[in-house]
Amino acid sequence: MHGQSFSLPTVFQQQLDEAVDEWQANGKVARLWARDASLWAGRDEDQWLDWLTISRELREHTDELSQALAFVREGDFSHAVLLGMGGSSLGPEVLQLTFGTQPGHPQWLILDSTDPAHIRAVEAQIDYAHSVFLVSSKSGSTLEPNIFKDYFFTRATEELGQAEASARFMTVTDPGSNMESVARADNFRAIFYGKSKIGGRYSVLSNFGLVPAAVMGVDVARFLDCTEEMVAACEQSDVARNPGVMLGLVMGLAAKQGRDKLTILTSPGIRAMGAWMEQLVAESTGKQGKGIIPVDGEALAAPEHYGDDRLFAYLHMAGDDDSAERARLDALVAAGHPLVRIELSDAYDLGKEFFRWEIATAVAGAVLNIHPFDQPDVEASKIETRKLTEAFEASGSLPEESAMAGDEHFTLFTDDANTNALRELAGADASVEDYLKAHLGRLGAGDYLALLAYINRLEPQHDAALQQIRNHVSQRERVATCVGYGPRFLHSTGQAYKGGPNSGVFLQITCDDAQDLPVPSRKYSFGVVKAAQAQGDFQVLSERKRRALRLHIGADTVSALQRLANILA
Repeated sequence: MHGQSFSLPTVFQQQLDEAVDEWQANGKVARLWARDASLWAGRDEDQWLDWLTISRELREHTDELSQALAFVREGDFSHAVLLGMGGSSLGPEVLQLTFGTQPGHPQWLILDSTDPAHIRAVEAQIDYAHSVFLVSSKSGSTLEPNIFKDYFFTRATEELGQAEASARFMTVTDPGSNMESVARADNFRAIFYGKSKIGGRYSVLSNFGLVPAAVMGVDVARFLDCTEEMVAACEQSDVARNPGVMLGLVMGLAAKQGRDKLTILTSPGIRAMGAWMEQLVAESTGKQGKGIIPVDGEALAAPEHYGDDRLFAYLHMAGDDDSAERARLDALVAAGHPLVRIELSDAYDLGKEFFRWEIATAVAGAVLNIHPFDQPDVEASKIETRKLTEAFEASGSLPEESAMAGDEHFTLFTDDANTNALRELAGADASVEDYLKAHLGRLGAGDYLALLAYINRLEPQHDAALQQIRNHVSQRERVATCVGYGPRFLHSTGQAYKGGPNSGVFLQITCDDAQDLPVPSRKYSFGVVKAAQAQGDFQVLSERKRRALRLHIGADTVSALQRLANILA
């Protein structure tokens, strides 16, 4: 079934067979393709389904896309910089990391962080005279792409003059958006359009994915032809032979059984896929107290280290040696864990996987009876961040916060309810170390730990320390663990963390910026924006009564994270 197979416990298989019969009897595949909103929550789901046919639609325009981007191929450009967030950046990142830099084409750098060190690291790699920029924003009103554009357009103008800067900027945005107006006012080289009836996380097969793909040298016509094979397979009414629908039924049924931690495992050639899948699944299903929590990047362990809340999905790229992983996967199946296996022939199968998982996520939403195309709790965080940045513009400062505890290395912050719970567990006069351990001690069966780090994602030592912590906790406590970098995860897993099941224990990590970076024409800086995003994030977690603690680690982030690893791991 297009490289897909399931290994399911007997009872689970019986439930799947019943669900297949029910979907078949009620013509639900046809209803999905007919955009019948009653398949889900009966709201406006029918207004968000243009992704079903977008690859077929754009296949007819690949020559036009190639012509519009001829200036990149013919120019002396060493780098292309994508300025985006969420769906507009995660899909292109998968394409870049899977296909790599193609001969004769620029190297993509993808910026989706307001961390000043991260932005400086991206800028340090480019020569403005030999770089092109793609501002990627569906709505044109998202804070991060707008201030990225302001910064890099200003810097390019300083280096090259406005005419040369304009000649190096492009945008992908929805028709009529604020970003379209900005691009026209600044005389951008090219404007490419998305579709208003495709949400950001379902947009990778639209121009939001195809423009970056073409710039990096992917054969877009071949890519879409491969994708169309999966589209056709997912249109067929025979449910048992429909790969996307079958996968979605497995995901939805697993979540209803309590196996709501979709644990994503990949071979090296397709490793980047997990971050895109995280956003698609979490933002689509994590709402109304329901949902699927995707777990990406966790080390594969022996069966005894897992609870009964897991559904494993293994994606393998042909040619990758995975003999050790396969032995461990077989052990998981033997221990009664459900497993999905998917085989990819080469990088051009990515389009198939994008569509397979989009269909599957929509079907899982139907099984869970939720609206898989909205993101109410992401919007809540954006609103709180906007309030804070507006307050800074007016007053020059963010609201003061009161610490619950601190020492010479760390400072802890949380709300009253979490403060009382932690003091009851560790004592009113406990040390920071004791409070941190008590916080992780709140993890129970079926819970998950999420490390939410507002730090530079490009620093390898940061990720090494966070992975050390999460893998130790996962195997010691037999719980799922997630690592997210702020503000990137706010547009991804943040929806499920706030709107999904209240089974998360959250440790938010913030830092002082060793060197801040100004945002042109604003009082606030990138460091202030990042701090406002962290505060807004935590405020919504608190309002949702989540078990959350913020750890502020100062400016020496590498040493601080290693100290944290020594405490928790």
